[in-house]
Amino acid sequence: MFELLRYDHGIYALDSGYIRPQLAAIHFIVENGQAVIIDTASYASLPRVLEALQVLGLTPANVAYVFLTHIHLDHAGGAGVMMQAFPEARLVVHPRGAAHMVDPAKLFAAVGAVYGQEEAYRLYGDPIPVAAGRIIAASDNYTFDLAGRTLRCLDTPGHARHHLCLQDIRSGSMFTGDIFGLSFRELDVDGRPSIIPTTTPTQFDPSVMHASVDRILSYQPEALYLTHFARVRDVQRLGNDLHRLIDAHVAVAERERKHAPEREARILEGLWALMDTEAARQGWRLEREQWREVLRSDIELNAQGLDYWLDHAAP
Repeated sequence: MFELLRYDHGIYALDSGYIRPQLAAIHFIVENGQAVIIDTASYASLPRVLEALQVLGLTPANVAYVFLTHIHLDHAGGAGVMMQAFPEARLVVHPRGAAHMVDPAKLFAAVGAVYGQEEAYRLYGDPIPVAAGRIIAASDNYTFDLAGRTLRCLDTPGHARHHLCLQDIRSGSMFTGDIFGLSFRELDVDGRPSIIPTTTPTQFDPSVMHASVDRILSYQPEALYLTHFARVRDVQRLGNDLHRLIDAHVAVAERERKHAPEREARILEGLWALMDTEAARQGWRLEREQWREVLRSDIELNAQGLDYWLDHAAP
């Protein structure tokens, strides 16, 4: 189902169709006939992106930039095929991720090791490299211009060491990828969103994540645009909730530190108990099995990430 969400300041969100509806958004900023596409989901999203451009009165040649918040494949899996489709575009990515866009074989192999090669191919297709000359390796505070509109890259690790946020100076908003967590529209209560951190493998770092969240909050953004999923407001409240839940996730993991080899399963059980508490706190209106289905894959990944963190990074 094609769905293009229209916001103010020339900002749009497209439901990418990745796995299920309202899971992964591809954002557009349009200014004076030029566009930047923010995150790409998978290769299968390209037809929807082309349709969105047509609806917006644009052609592939009007895409000036493709911006990746980070190179996890639900955000960057479509980068290669989209750079093929958009002949004038430059790819903006964190310096730590740039080499993986030039040669994505190792990145795709790692996903295949987790999901199996057949499932990885179904989700992401063949890895398509991007020519190094078309890549901008954007470090902290790098700015670029979209038809007179200033966009700034902010280095925001904690979810991944190669994570950028994109600050739109014009609208006073920010595109946060995964560092400001997940906010699924199915859990909204009278338009009031909830937020959940992403502690997925392998680079979760709670102290660094806290610092990145605080950095985002310091700009007092009018709105945040999350890849999972689209625009949220009430940013300070969500930031407070995010800080609280990062600490709660860490506490669940720490309680299970000495319980290997069943530790990941115990962490998962603890996270579901934490979500039961959060469902009551936020007043989610879905039945328990319904909201569990919305969160299932992310909570399972969070448990895997916390288990990995205990072995590789935790003090």
